[in-house]
Amino acid sequence: MYPVSTPTEATRRPVAAAETATANRTWWDGEATSYYVEHGAFLGDTDFVWGPERLREEDAALLGDPAGQDVLEIGAGSGQCSRWLAAHGARVVATDLSAGMVATGVAVNDAVDEPARVPFAQCDGRALPFADASFDTVFTAYGVVPFVADSDVVMAEAARVLRPGGRFVFSTTHPVRWAFPDDPGPGGLTARHSYFDREPYVEQDAEGHATYVEHHRTLGDRVREITAAGLVLVDLVEPEWPEGHDEPWGGWSPLRGRIIPGTAVFVCRKPA
Repeated sequence: MYPVSTPTEATRRPVAAAETATANRTWWDGEATSYYVEHGAFLGDTDFVWGPERLREEDAALLGDPAGQDVLEIGAGSGQCSRWLAAHGARVVATDLSAGMVATGVAVNDAVDEPARVPFAQCDGRALPFADASFDTVFTAYGVVPFVADSDVVMAEAARVLRPGGRFVFSTTHPVRWAFPDDPGPGGLTARHSYFDREPYVEQDAEGHATYVEHHRTLGDRVREITAAGLVLVDLVEPEWPEGHDEPWGGWSPLRGRIIPGTAVFVCRKPA
């Protein structure tokens, strides 16, 4: 299964929330199987990495002790992070906007041992179908945040479903990377765009309809979104590319990762 519209042009232009959601839902539906085939070995079915640098939750412990926690993952993809948490004693619900990704996650569930299996729900991270104060932790590893036009709404929804004292942790492309081409080689070390240019990256078909969209925010924008949602930023983790990790991921690579940051992990807390 592939996207209905094949992108013929990459550009930067304004894209509203509805067009973004339609484009990205369709793209992830079409790419779910091939994405898992391409990246499944890197991500693992029951592992938890925060990004291409392979920062593991097992080492970083950004979510605290999983045992006994009620956890919500938004933008879960095939659910590997949720399975890792479930295997370590958390009660987890994995969600994704894409029906294709949810179907892939359900299929992967059948291939893993019972303690790691998690329930899936298809939903939009901007409109979570859960009651207020339902979870101890909400998180997303490269899901939702860069793929919506109104990420401030995602922050507000995460805050709403969190219990007082709970954590919201999300990883996304480091805003500095927006200024550089998505090139893992030397060409990706020269800034070509303004860091302050917030026009999203758009792939579109011959009729000009968006087929894939990523939105950019500066570090300051992210901090303002977090605080406007009533959350407190307690840490900003910028993983360094580790020695011995030589596997590139798209524009991420050992060459670039040891010079400029590729990932930002925002650790937030809802006041008690």
